[in-house]
Amino acid sequence: MASRASTPPYASAARIADSPCYPQYAASLKCLEEFSRDKSKCQEHFDVYKECKKKEREARLERNKNRSLFS
Repeated sequence: MASRASTPPYASAARIADSPCYPQYAASLKCLEEFSRDKSKCQEHFDVYKECKKKEREARLERNKNRSLFS
């Protein structure tokens, strides 16, 4: 029987590594590691990642705008 842990429960439940914002995510984590988890030194990275996620969400909403749940 195949492992379900590697399969998302639904199609849009992609892994973070599949996200177009993964480089920003990775940079944020690397910054935290570099500065011993001093979040104040990494705020710029967080802001860039947050903006990327916002744009990603807006694009997804736009793609889904004309879809019907009943077709």
